[in-house]
Amino acid sequence: MLVLHNEKKYTFVRMLILLDIDGVMVPTTIWKPTEILSDGFPNFSSKATNSLQTIINRTGASILLTTSHKSKFNKYQWEEIFKTRGIVANIDVLENNEDNLNRKEEILRWFTKATIAESFVILDDDKSLNGLPGHIKDKAIVTSGTVGLTIDHANEAIDILKKEEFIIV
Repeated sequence: MLVLHNEKKYTFVRMLILLDIDGVMVPTTIWKPTEILSDGFPNFSSKATNSLQTIINRTGASILLTTSHKSKFNKYQWEEIFKTRGIVANIDVLENNEDNLNRKEEILRWFTKATIAESFVILDDDKSLNGLPGHIKDKAIVTSGTVGLTIDHANEAIDILKKEEFIIV
């Protein structure tokens, strides 16, 4: 907890990036085959890698994987996959989707369980997120699946996360 001179108490808000991979970190194109690295997972685009690392560096945010690939690896394997691709981050995984919910429904379920001291941004190419309630949709950045995450998206994500960096207690 951080206490300032006027004795108001501020609590640092945990920052999270709810991250999809396909269409965000790995743009999907029919004209260029996806490069698979030795760990058996696709390489991330350099533009997306730089953009995501910029968000992490400027906010200290952790990653919560929402990707359909999330259950293929455990937390430590994911951290190694990201590290191999040049991204150093604390990574958690959204709970398994045993109910076969779409991405919008998965995020709504997560949101109902999230603690109030979490600021988050959603990075995904799933257009169903446009149907989220306004207070959650305002935190969603829907990328073009063929382009992926860009520095403009990164700057928007940083702005969203920084809006709730501190809360007064």
